[in-house]
Amino acid sequence: MKPEPRLVEVRRNVLKHNDLVARELRARFQREGIAVVSLVSSPGSGKTRFLESTLSRMNSRYRVAALVGDLATENDAVRLARSGAPVKQIVTGTVCHLDASMIRSSLEEWHLADVDYLFIENVGNLVCPASYDLGEDVRAVLMSVTEGEDKPLKYPAIFNGADVAVITKMDLCEAAEFDLESARANIQAVRPGLRVLCVSAKTGEGMEEWMEYIESLTPAQK
Repeated sequence: MKPEPRLVEVRRNVLKHNDLVARELRARFQREGIAVVSLVSSPGSGKTRFLESTLSRMNSRYRVAALVGDLATENDAVRLARSGAPVKQIVTGTVCHLDASMIRSSLEEWHLADVDYLFIENVGNLVCPASYDLGEDVRAVLMSVTEGEDKPLKYPAIFNGADVAVITKMDLCEAAEFDLESARANIQAVRPGLRVLCVSAKTGEGMEEWMEYIESLTPAQK
């Protein structure tokens, strides 16, 4: 039998290690009573503004925190810190995704007993993050109206692995000539039954429905 290419073997080992660490993280989060939500999207989807709005809305009622991945800068963490929530930036360098080991290392200095909800904003990328479990309870995939209705068809793996799809920048829907029903149909073609939320962090449209969804993930009593 012809041996598998070395690259395939290495990738399989990397993913296996990641899954083991993610399993440890998930067990730890459950013990600590923390609901964990990860956000994935392509660059420019409005993910950071959406998360900033989410943190600001929740910060008066819950103990929220965020980890933010980026290739080179700490700009997103500085921006999210305006919400008043604890935020830590993970600078990945040339790595185009977060992995479970990065999450584990970033939490070493945090007292997780003081957190109810942890949000993880992944690097802007719809390919690599699809393969990496971060120990989250929910993975939300975001797509903006400015990206076109066929995003789910182009990147089916990330949508197929999501728990909820969020269409952002709805305030630009008319200007972008975005066909919402077509986008919904494409999402359902890839992942039948996937819940779809339509929001605008700028106007507040749909944010209450998103809040209700997040609050349905009520952490265990501490």
